[in-house]
Amino acid sequence: MTASGPSSTAEELRGAGLRVTAARVALLETVRDGDHLGVEAIATGIRERVGHISLQAVYEALHALTDAGLVRRIEPAGSPTRYEGRTGDNHHHIVCRACGAVTDTDCATGQAPCLTPTTDHGYTIDEAEITFWGLCPRCRAQGG
Repeated sequence: MTASGPSSTAEELRGAGLRVTAARVALLETVRDGDHLGVEAIATGIRERVGHISLQAVYEALHALTDAGLVRRIEPAGSPTRYEGRTGDNHHHIVCRACGAVTDTDCATGQAPCLTPTTDHGYTIDEAEITFWGLCPRCRAQGG
């Protein structure tokens, strides 16, 4: 997570070649303050910060920020798309099968990609995306 205020968030947007808008600043701050948020939760966070924004505008801003590398999109199988502000490192996710909670976990080797396939089939591989599945402590305590 990056600690940032509106001015540094605006600088990050400019540095990524994006136009700075109140909605984009609010979106980036909402995603970074959240925990693997879905689109509806992000829209709510933006609205709490700057007022009305359409869901279409949220999707467009998410697409722009994801393309710029400021936000990461994750899609755990069987779960809605989520977004996170932790980018540029080589981490993976643990997903609870019962409640859908998503938790970051660092790569075991620290280098990208952290897994090497038995054959690369001629590809130049630069990233491995891993999702671990199980039960979170809360669901396990409730009998999963």
